[in-house]
Amino acid sequence: MAPSLTKDAPGTTGGKTFFGHPRGLATLFLTEMWERFSFYGLRALLVVYLVAGGPDAGEGGAGGQGGGLAMNLATATAIYSVYNAMVYLLTMPGGWFGDRLWGPRKTVAIGAGIIMLGHLTLALPGEGPFFIGLALVATGSGLLKANISKMVGDLYNGPDDPRRDGGFTVFYMGINAGSFVAPFIIGTVGQTYNWHLGFALAAVGMALGLIQFLLGSRHLDPRSSQIPSPLSAQEKSAMLRKSLLWLVVAVVFYGVVVATGTFTLNWAMVPLTVLGLIIPIGMLVRIKRDKELSRAEQGRMTGYIWFFAAAAIFWMIYDQGASTVQAFGDAKTSTSIMGWHFPSTWFQSINPLFIILLAPVFASLWLALNRRGKEPTTTGKFAFALVMTGASFFVFILPMSMASDGTKVSPLWLVLIFLMHTVAELCLSPVGLSVTTKLAPAKYASQLMGVWFLAVTAGDSITGLLSIGGADLSTTGVVAVEAALAVLAGFAVFMYRRQITSTMSEVQ
Repeated sequence: MAPSLTKDAPGTTGGKTFFGHPRGLATLFLTEMWERFSFYGLRALLVVYLVAGGPDAGEGGAGGQGGGLAMNLATATAIYSVYNAMVYLLTMPGGWFGDRLWGPRKTVAIGAGIIMLGHLTLALPGEGPFFIGLALVATGSGLLKANISKMVGDLYNGPDDPRRDGGFTVFYMGINAGSFVAPFIIGTVGQTYNWHLGFALAAVGMALGLIQFLLGSRHLDPRSSQIPSPLSAQEKSAMLRKSLLWLVVAVVFYGVVVATGTFTLNWAMVPLTVLGLIIPIGMLVRIKRDKELSRAEQGRMTGYIWFFAAAAIFWMIYDQGASTVQAFGDAKTSTSIMGWHFPSTWFQSINPLFIILLAPVFASLWLALNRRGKEPTTTGKFAFALVMTGASFFVFILPMSMASDGTKVSPLWLVLIFLMHTVAELCLSPVGLSVTTKLAPAKYASQLMGVWFLAVTAGDSITGLLSIGGADLSTTGVVAVEAALAVLAGFAVFMYRRQITSTMSEVQ
């Protein structure tokens, strides 16, 4: 997308604007576009690669190859859920590094480099490089995500800038361009030609994103280079000692487990999923109880906890689009149209395509309703998103029942499910990013953005624990329970919307 050649608009930080927004928005969403290219390429391949060659593998469409890790679907879902949970869990230390050690701009650059290295490691054959690569991608993503979103907020003149929600929606639309293309390139090459070459293409995408970020960083707000609350020399020393201590403890503990021959994947996955639930709760409690916060900031944090809980339920269902729904698409959905076959990884392009098509519609809709004084409140948008997400899984029950006798169902069922996910996402995710920057106490500017991403961690950790515990997420009974939970949560948010809004002070 080319920036508009208009003159400086009020409140922008550069000379020219990007569709009426600060020019730095172009740099940030292009960086995130390439990060999404690499992330969604891996996302499209991950579960399909894990089950390939195993009992739950599908045909894959378009000459899908074998040669994966031959795991069953429950194990693959657990690994995917834990990996996805860790991507977002690590946004918390990522925000901390941005706030206290490197500043947002430097943290993003380092994170992009680690992501690139992770995908290169995934390109190596074997289970060892595979899990090391996943860990590196998760670590780099944690450093990048919280800080790049915080820099988007820095481009605007405070919470009351009327372009702020629209800016986050434009940012959201731009990054999904990379998400849309990735399954066609990385998914096709990985699934039909060579898995590890597909992973290598993801590394190339992240390299392009890093180069673009370094070249375009001059358009960013100067605050992106500042360290809001730098560590003292004593704090750095204490942090290093504690980090080394915990590293030694982990190495010794797992060394003993491996030496005694008792190690299984659950020794890693169970602690991570439990941490994925405990840490978000602990972070919210710690921030809420900080005595340095003003009464207004305390009130806004009370309202924010409602949004966090709603988002966790949303992501629990939404992220199964790349596990439970993708596995159904691979094994039980027709991957041919009029005799032409396509790889099942292409299903992962449906959601980004709808984001690209519908994001500008929603951005214009919010602005138009705002001018008329009729824009739904944030609580209203969240409630609708939860109900729509639950409804998508009620719809999912229909093709699951139709395929129970071995029949291949139409791919249009998955198109409908992903369309419903997209509508819900546009009412929750960009709005959630924006409300986080509005409600965040100054002391926790980047860290609360990291906490927002922990809602994904909490949702995926629940999914991971269910899979590890033996729950079959691909049955209609479990899908119906998840759907009902989301709908009930949506009604609860709507019924208590006045109480939630009253805690948010001047923020609407």
